[in-house]
Amino acid sequence: MKYGFWTPIFGGWLRNVEDENMPPTYAYAKEVVQAAERWGYNTTLIAELYLNDIKGPEHDSLEAWTTAAALAAVTEKMEIMTAIRPGFHNPAVVAKMAANIDHISKGRFTLNVVSAWWAEEAKQYGGIFSEHDERYERANEFVDVLKGLWIEETFTYEGKYYNIQNAKLAPKPIQRPNPILYAGGESEKGKQSIASFADAYVMHGGTPEEVGIKIADMKVRRQKIGREAFHSFGMAAYVICRDTEEEALQELQRITDIKTGSAYAGYDDFVSKSQLEQQVKLYDYSVSNRGLRPNLIGTPERIAERILAFEQVGVDLLLLQFSPQLEEMERFAKQVMPLVEQKRNQITI
Repeated sequence: MKYGFWTPIFGGWLRNVEDENMPPTYAYAKEVVQAAERWGYNTTLIAELYLNDIKGPEHDSLEAWTTAAALAAVTEKMEIMTAIRPGFHNPAVVAKMAANIDHISKGRFTLNVVSAWWAEEAKQYGGIFSEHDERYERANEFVDVLKGLWIEETFTYEGKYYNIQNAKLAPKPIQRPNPILYAGGESEKGKQSIASFADAYVMHGGTPEEVGIKIADMKVRRQKIGREAFHSFGMAAYVICRDTEEEALQELQRITDIKTGSAYAGYDDFVSKSQLEQQVKLYDYSVSNRGLRPNLIGTPERIAERILAFEQVGVDLLLLQFSPQLEEMERFAKQVMPLVEQKRNQITI
């Protein structure tokens, strides 16, 4: 199992808690990522939103790509995975930017292709926001352009959304044939597209049984179109680790005590503009990215057992969220990670 985490760019992950002691500053993000390298984390995911989806649109947040380049320059081992939403970008320019950050990081830069869901944000920032299936069609062409420019010496492309003529990109990325492309989606159209263009599949989680079904389904889809196996299967989750179950449940109650306000500004767009496998209620939405669903809540022992259950159905990358980030990431690294390794060794003996 590889352990990743979401870079704290919004001031926290909890919509019902005003101050999580996680300032949305580059200085704090740098401190977290550098500490994470020392503690044994492998990957950080930087979300791309121009408005603060967690604390409310009027609150501070960091921009993903400039943050990624800066973090790439001050880390040595961490995979820097940055989200990219095709409706906001020129794919040829993104290909150039990504190649440059790949060189800054010495081959540690990867992308998470996101179809987008927040219509109001697109209005404010001039993004292209079309119907659900069309967003995935655009994503397919967007990736075609990325890979074409990364691989071919001279690249021409004529599609429905993009027209590229005799383009050259140099230097190419260090990673060959291309930086790893992650993507996640739950709709039929989304899964079809991801099976065709992505290198790795990421999920918002559920029970181990539910996640195992998703992984098996994506493996079959991949085989049917004759593509090689996915590089990785990742899952997002929010962690509540405490010395006792009672303490963990008290924290769960605290953070899901639902309040109203601008932190829920994107809720209607999220549930109406996405095609999700399960209905998202305010309880789920109160924590970023439906992070409570994997149920990594309880004592270190219980969380370690749960992680092994996900590992056994095929999950090999966890993209974790914590609050407050530094303190809880350190607790997880020192109390949970060693237990997972110990229990895995006991199983294989």
